Amino acid sequence: MNTILIIDDEEKIRILLSRIISLEGFEVFQASDLKNAKKRLDISDIDVVLSDVKLPDGSGVEFSKVIREKHPATEVILLTAYGNIPDGVQAIKNGAFDYITKGDDNNKIIPLVYKAVEKVALNKRLIQLEKQLGDKLSFDNIIGKSKTIQSAIESAKKVAVTDATVLLTGETGTGKEVFAQAIHNASNRTKHNFIAINCSAFSKELLENELFGHKAGAFTGAVKDAKGIFEEANNGTVFLDEIGEMPLDLQAKLLRVLESGEFLKVGDNRPTKVNVRIIAATNRDLQNEIENGNFREDLYYRINIFNIQLPPLRERVIDIEELAKYFLAKFSQKAGKKMTAISPEYLEALKQHPWKGNIRELRNIIERSIILSDSLELKSDSLPSEFQKNHSVNSSSKTLSAFELASAEKIHIQKVLNYANGNKTKTADLLGIALTTLYRKIEEYQIK
Repeated sequence: MNTILIIDDEEKIRILLSRIISLEGFEVFQASDLKNAKKRLDISDIDVVLSDVKLPDGSGVEFSKVIREKHPATEVILLTAYGNIPDGVQAIKNGAFDYITKGDDNNKIIPLVYKAVEKVALNKRLIQLEKQLGDKLSFDNIIGKSKTIQSAIESAKKVAVTDATVLLTGETGTGKEVFAQAIHNASNRTKHNFIAINCSAFSKELLENELFGHKAGAFTGAVKDAKGIFEEANNGTVFLDEIGEMPLDLQAKLLRVLESGEFLKVGDNRPTKVNVRIIAATNRDLQNEIENGNFREDLYYRINIFNIQLPPLRERVIDIEELAKYFLAKFSQKAGKKMTAISPEYLEALKQHPWKGNIRELRNIIERSIILSDSLELKSDSLPSEFQKNHSVNSSSKTLSAFELASAEKIHIQKVLNYANGNKTKTADLLGIALTTLYRKIEEYQIK
């Protein structure tokens, strides 16, 4: 049931309006002044407020602004005994839904309330969608407790509140776009567009058109002007994934955007000005690309103002279980299954896998296993054959008794490796042994 709050210091008017509106099936509350109205708004979910303009302790026009700020889904209809154009204009500026005159416009009240209620439903839906989007893209939703991923998150949080250009580096599938979206969402550009493009997915001509747009007549089929990504994302963020794949002549145009905030559309001779933040990503070694003549050195220094290296999954072994459980919950719901558990054998096979495709590969494996599984638990028989083969080989290798000294050594090395997130140099330092000795023992004990 929709709720209406009537604010008027004249009791007869409050009672009359309350009766009329109640007959339409609405739940109605009353308040004689702003003080009591504020209390009611704090304790009840009010959809529409009908307020007199002149009240004993303030102005309904100014109060509409307060309501808009504290209760963004609520709509306000202002009522006045005397029509006043400046007050009406200010009321609308303050976010009021409408402004009507008592007596003359009584027949408008009920239709207005219904229209305001429809607007409230849209407001609430929009707020819900924005919250879901914000939750999805926030740093809090990046999964992982390992030191390497937490270090990357802390760095990203610090740079997010600035306008600095960011370069995200790391292997394919490590979550670079997720980080880019979280950075945008935590920035002062969050209310504007975030647009991502994979630079390796287009030919040079198509990529230029996608990025910068074109003028009518620029080429066959260009019948009207078209905006590119940079123009669409004005005041927002552009995420350039796989920037190392961008052709050299387009790199020069991108450099101009970074240096002057302007570019030329395809077929245009007048520059277009934009204000965008650029976040770039690559799985290539751009310094090697510079040496090989494939990437501009001046562009590299412009995009590498703040670099964040995202760790591969094999260096985040301690995060695999949490990630697997997240994907299990997500994809079991999608598949219409009520799966809640992962068997120890399945989890161990995941931890032993090299994960060349990183988180993206893990996501795909979990979704595949859910589809194949006939039980409420993910079991190792739902894994691809290469997983089962590798796990079988590792399981059938030399078995150490729990009473052997070597067994304790193997367990200890594995624990320190996990603590160091797979970093073998750091593990060797923590164990107080040479790196070559650590590699020998890893091979001897077949530690993954």
